[in-house]
Amino acid sequence: MNALEIINKYYTIGKQREILLVHSRSVADKALQIAVNHSELHLDKIFLEEAAMVHDIGIFLTNAPGINCFGTEPYICHGYLGADLIRKEGFPRHALVCERHTGAGIPLSDIEKQGLPLPHRDMLPVSLEEQVICFADKFFSKTHLEREKSVEAARKSIAKYGVDGLNRFDKWCVLFL
Repeated sequence: MNALEIINKYYTIGKQREILLVHSRSVADKALQIAVNHSELHLDKIFLEEAAMVHDIGIFLTNAPGINCFGTEPYICHGYLGADLIRKEGFPRHALVCERHTGAGIPLSDIEKQGLPLPHRDMLPVSLEEQVICFADKFFSKTHLEREKSVEAARKSIAKYGVDGLNRFDKWCVLFL
């Protein structure tokens, strides 16, 4: 799989594509560094890089003008919308990363309780690779591409959405830092 070829299929040259590529490269680099630092986890580095590069491919379908996305769907939908695209490309394992990386993962109970506009299924990262990419993603925003968030800044962002996601993130800090 060539992630850039898939990205180029959906994104033209411009600010939106640049935001996606810079953000995704930062996430991929952090995920790969975790893999190097934690060889005992036996992470699939090729998969980590490929999946990290396409994890946000669905953003163009959402309405997020701050990152040059002028689609019709709420931003929270970008993960499962991207997963649908990646499944159609023939990469179901990569699609799971797209679907499960939003926040620190979203359980079905939260989707139902909050009436989120998402398919009714658990969207929690399961495999170690899914967890690493989800974790790495929390350190990089698409509005401040030039900097990596501190652990505390990432925790603060995640805490807005509840204690369960924060507990997952804290567990990942122990495993991956």
